Amino acid sequence: MKKFRFKSVVALVNTKLSVKSAAIVLASSTLVSALLGLFRDRLLNSYYLGTYPTGIDAYTAAFTIPDFMFFILTSGALAVSFIPVFNQRLMTGNKKSAWELSSSLLNMLAIVTFIASILIMIFADPLIRYIVSPGLDESGMILAINMTRVIAINPFLFSIATVLTSIQQATHRFIFHAFAPAIYNIGIVIGITCFTNGINLFGVQLFEGGIMGVALGVVLGAIMQLIVALIGLFGLGFDYDFKIYWRNQGFRSILKLLPARSMDQGIDYVNSIVNTNLSSRMGAGAVRSFNQASSLHQMPINLIGVAISTAFFPKLTEELGSGDKKEFYQTFRKALRMIMWIALPVAAIAFFARGYVVSFISNIGNNDSNGTIASILGTLVIAIFARSVFHIASRGFYACQDTKTPFIVSIVAIGSTILMSIGFYLLGWGVDGLGLAQSLGAILEITILLFILQKRSGFQILNKDFWKAFTRMLFATFIAGCVAFSMTKFIPLMATDSSLVITIPKFLLISATSVLAYVVASFFLDLDEVRPILNYIKKILFKNVK
Repeated sequence: MKKFRFKSVVALVNTKLSVKSAAIVLASSTLVSALLGLFRDRLLNSYYLGTYPTGIDAYTAAFTIPDFMFFILTSGALAVSFIPVFNQRLMTGNKKSAWELSSSLLNMLAIVTFIASILIMIFADPLIRYIVSPGLDESGMILAINMTRVIAINPFLFSIATVLTSIQQATHRFIFHAFAPAIYNIGIVIGITCFTNGINLFGVQLFEGGIMGVALGVVLGAIMQLIVALIGLFGLGFDYDFKIYWRNQGFRSILKLLPARSMDQGIDYVNSIVNTNLSSRMGAGAVRSFNQASSLHQMPINLIGVAISTAFFPKLTEELGSGDKKEFYQTFRKALRMIMWIALPVAAIAFFARGYVVSFISNIGNNDSNGTIASILGTLVIAIFARSVFHIASRGFYACQDTKTPFIVSIVAIGSTILMSIGFYLLGWGVDGLGLAQSLGAILEITILLFILQKRSGFQILNKDFWKAFTRMLFATFIAGCVAFSMTKFIPLMATDSSLVITIPKFLLISATSVLAYVVASFFLDLDEVRPILNYIKKILFKNVK
């Protein structure tokens, strides 16, 4: 009876959501996950960045190969290749084919990633020593190798969870899909706070502790995330079969689509490997500093670009599936404008208030480390805008079941980024040069993608109204940037501001004032994106007024 009630509650929570509701849920869950990520990084940095930079560099490097295998084999490759094909089956009422397709992918990826995890454990030494972080000293090298072997199980666990959450996403069920990453961060926090002190069971010391305990927390988080993904299947009617249906046409279609997107993901992550390799040669703590700046710039991208484009993607595929291209163009343009309108002021605020942002993840009182992270973040703010736009631009192709074009564009953009990174390194620009290369490469990528989409649509996507609106957005962003700059001078970040109780109110005041200026400017510039916000405010303020 209890089991039935549990399933009923889960099924009730995991109801089908509209695009607007899905975007809100995804943005909210991403915010929760981001806040947990900030808390996780703040704990980790306070433990090790100031006292053991070699160890925290090794921990950061240990993620490189497991994450690379997950991204190239599963990750976004599965979501964008699977959902359009899966939706076609559901829309035509062919549920049997849809579940056969899901089972086949789940089983195939589980086998492939399990083999990959075993290979990572075996070849961790040469991979870390000669490819990922050759600049680490010998103690850091050994630590990175050992932690890589612990984290190597993650591609297997993540892949299963991703298949399950992709099924939920395809059917417009976003609740458990959205909050699974937050659970992963909780596992890492447990590793930092508990496992670093060792694991003692009935008086027997099972594990000595240290930074290796954080790696155990990473695995715990991955297991917890998988459990949440499994719970989210209740009420969907998923008919799992321990079999690979090689003759299923949908499965064959995905196998054709998957390689291009997988290689696209892999090319993206090669860039991360190069950055880790180069930063490992720039002194102790450089790997971690660049990683932290990258993580900080990725948070608004996830909140804006990933959340909004993920919410719109099923609708885009459905519109194309029904043959309504005009509606597809309108929906795509709406999503693109929405992302641009939000990402532009966020990038401006992140640039001028980057010192405050860095203080959220580091309370060690090490101004050199904080200054390095803030400097790198300043070079990455353009990438915040560009990579937010990238997620909806690429999904414009994926909705058309075209994964080859984004792959080719990624090769050009990532290749250019890597060449710039190496060039800036040889010029002695340090980790700032790596950040600048990322921003320039991201701009190049979205420029090419949007140009191709524009040509294919017969100039129906980026029309005159779009460019007029974008120009007004830039002007409103300039105003918001001026306000943010003035506010940082009015309430500067002091050397003694190491407590969140002090830095968060300052940052919120700067952000709120800048956003208010942006909204007001958008109103006077007659931008459509501001109207829902103003209507919502009017509804709250005047709900009792006839």
